[in-house]
Amino acid sequence: MEQNSPIMQLIPFIAVAAIFYFLLIRPQQKQVKETKKMLEALKPGDRIITRGGMLGAITSIKDEEVEVEISKGVKAMFTRSAVGAVVAQPK
Repeated sequence: MEQNSPIMQLIPFIAVAAIFYFLLIRPQQKQVKETKKMLEALKPGDRIITRGGMLGAITSIKDEEVEVEISKGVKAMFTRSAVGAVVAQPK
């Protein structure tokens, strides 16, 4: 009976690690980077949707706080991280 070399026994573990990296870890890192870039690019006038599903337009930004007008004359303060996506760029 032949003995497998130690390197041959490690190949399946290396293959599984590579699959996890390319299917799980790398896409997650890319998504985090894109979200961070979007949050840094926020500016007054952008129409946004919050993570809670509220739509509105940014009226002002102060450090980590974003003031959003959700209806005429109704403004609410959110943290930058509460912004889920920019819906449409202002024209």
